[in-house]
Amino acid sequence: MPCRITLDAMLVKRGLTGKELAAQIGISETQLSLFRSGKVRGVRFATLSAMCAALQCRPGDLLDYDFAEADLRRDDGE
Repeated sequence: MPCRITLDAMLVKRGLTGKELAAQIGISETQLSLFRSGKVRGVRFATLSAMCAALQCRPGDLLDYDFAEADLRRDDGE
């Protein structure tokens, strides 16, 4: 998958654990773990905004993308 979650690097940079971040933004550790592992199909903007506020960063600090030609064609029914 060309979209990668880079949240772990930001947690290290800020000296926080996933457990601390989850508590700070009001989501379960399980939800945060699923996001960190990339096992979610999406994330609410409100959750992303809360993560950015708590970590004092921008969405691009939590996500990265490696271009793939195949991504120009969506096969998920939309």
